[in-house]
Amino acid sequence: MRLGTGIGWRPEIAEDIARLPGIDWVEVVAENICPDHVPDALRRLRERGTTVVPHGVSLGLGGAERPDPDRLRALAERAEALGSPLVTEHIAFVRAGGPLTATPAIEAGHLLPVPRTRDALDVLCENVRIAQDALPVPLAVENIAALFSWPGEEMTEGQFLAELVERTGVRLLIDVANLHTNHVNRGEDPAKALDALPTSAIAYVHVAGGVEKDGVWHDSHAHPVTQPVLDVLAELCARTAPPGVLLERDEYFPAAGELAAELDAIRAVTAAGTAEAAPAGARAPAGAPAVPGAPVPRAVRERLALAQTALLSALVAGTPVPEGFDRRRLRVQSTALTAKRASVVAKVAPELPEILGSGYRPAFARYADCRPMTGGYRRDALSFAEYLLVDGRPDDPAARRRLTLWWRERSGPAPLAAHPAARLARRFRLALSGR
Repeated sequence: MRLGTGIGWRPEIAEDIARLPGIDWVEVVAENICPDHVPDALRRLRERGTTVVPHGVSLGLGGAERPDPDRLRALAERAEALGSPLVTEHIAFVRAGGPLTATPAIEAGHLLPVPRTRDALDVLCENVRIAQDALPVPLAVENIAALFSWPGEEMTEGQFLAELVERTGVRLLIDVANLHTNHVNRGEDPAKALDALPTSAIAYVHVAGGVEKDGVWHDSHAHPVTQPVLDVLAELCARTAPPGVLLERDEYFPAAGELAAELDAIRAVTAAGTAEAAPAGARAPAGAPAVPGAPVPRAVRERLALAQTALLSALVAGTPVPEGFDRRRLRVQSTALTAKRASVVAKVAPELPEILGSGYRPAFARYADCRPMTGGYRRDALSFAEYLLVDGRPDDPAARRRLTLWWRERSGPAPLAAHPAARLARRFRLALSGR
């Protein structure tokens, strides 16, 4: 299916998107859409014939656990509500712990890379098959950006993706900005990754901006698209004509004219490259694939679960860094996870930065240190408020009263938990309510 040129739909730029010329399709973050209440601006685009593709961020197909049926059901509902021709997700893990490790489940709040090992590939293939069976339309999966590498990897990114396609038939969403990110951060050659890809499996392409700080490339989606990213797009288009190319922007949205100029630059690269592109065709990856559909032994999932839990715990709970990882890069990743977590909580609960002012981010950083997220961002916002109030903060009495009122309005009764901190929060809740 030919998609053409698209842009990531965000409420902040909905009006601009409606006026931009040559927008053939849009992509929406699946978790931000309610099937029963599609935003009017998005509904009007659909009525004009604009294709809408839901893009999931929370499934965690690269995690050790099987995909959650409720999350799969929600993704399927969004595909049907939007009349989408396909849905997309990421080759990443977003949570760890749980039954496979007999430890509390914790969340990253962001996409983290899976190790390119046989164990991880076996698990990913089975998880992708489970997702494919549950979804009403084809699935495409995206390569992600990473700040660090796993020790002991057994395949290159291109080999990993090619074998995934061969074993599952899944389609690929290739993010050229992420290939550039991994070139800067992990020394990987984008051209070699592209050479190994089964180009006929490409569903569409992402293009996004980022920024380099202290030798680390941050895939921010908040900066203009750079020439090196366009160069990777040109490399891809020299090999095949992608069915669709989409511009992503998530924060610090520029004026409509700047978005239009970035889209024009993308169109120019795509047109120049695909004029002489080789016909799309699948290349057989190296290595003998496993038997399609063979169940993954529990021991394999447990090994992967232990490795991912140890890494995520080091990033968000202050536990020791597992052997073989670059400690400096993990510190950068940990800081980035906290910043992302603070930003999303501020969007979910905008009253918190309003009440706390300039003290919001320092206070959140102290809270997040050794306090991993366990129940999503809305629960995280409440837990942050509980943390402050139990400690007698903020210092300003008026701000503390406002925070108390905000928390009481949103915190309903809940079963008494076994953890001491939870019991303390429960006692505090009862004291505030006068019971």
